[in-house]
Amino acid sequence: MFGKRPDGYHNIRSVMVPVSLYDEVTVEEADAGISVECDAPGVPTDAANSCHKAAALFSPGRGPPRGFASGSGRRSPRVGAGGGSSDAAAALKGLIALTGKHPPPEALLAMAVRVGADVPFFLPGGAALVEGIGERLTPLPWNVPFHAVIVRPAFGLSTREGYARLGREPGDPPPRGNVPSFRTFTDVAAAVRNDFERRGGPRIRRSRRSGGNCVRGSGAAGLSGSGSALFGLYASERLAREARRKLSGSDAVGTGRRVFVARSV
Repeated sequence: MFGKRPDGYHNIRSVMVPVSLYDEVTVEEADAGISVECDAPGVPTDAANSCHKAAALFSPGRGPPRGFASGSGRRSPRVGAGGGSSDAAAALKGLIALTGKHPPPEALLAMAVRVGADVPFFLPGGAALVEGIGERLTPLPWNVPFHAVIVRPAFGLSTREGYARLGREPGDPPPRGNVPSFRTFTDVAAAVRNDFERRGGPRIRRSRRSGGNCVRGSGAAGLSGSGSALFGLYASERLAREARRKLSGSDAVGTGRRVFVARSV
């Protein structure tokens, strides 16, 4: 994580790899306006919803002639694991398919960034070195399969609060970094680090405790983004599912956390 920009965002440098968790997003015409439905409790369906934001940005001059409706069946963690961002990217792709209108790549990227800094990553698919505020993508060839146990605690962490705790001063944007290469699972595990964990305060430590055995026994573990989801990386599905069984046992009863197993894709 680097200095704060004049627009209030921070410059980042991160390696992001998609995993097999996903939501089901449908896009269709509606009588008028924009409507969003979601079967997961607590997810906003008004203008604060990422799919709603994506449709509002796409629609002027391009959108459905009558309206837009989106439905989402959530399977991914809601907190700190990119679920809302990937849904927004899916909505943009769905709108392109629905309308037959293809914005220029730079216009589509601008829409994605306005919805959220993580949204551009989900447009092309595949692993990438992500820089700027998330809009500068360098594709990475990815030949190191892994499995991840993702723990979503019962509580969330505010992204705004997480960045504020970093305490980074304004500064010039960093030069573009070298494109890393990962040849083995050991290379991947050794590269796991997250600046948010250093200044995260008690709620980050609470997230770590909630992760429990996700941390112990994994090749590497860390916070996903600014939190609060935690992940542990495993070289095999067997080890990942064994860790999940431990987390889903008696020590997890009553905590309200959710535990997922995913693989790199």
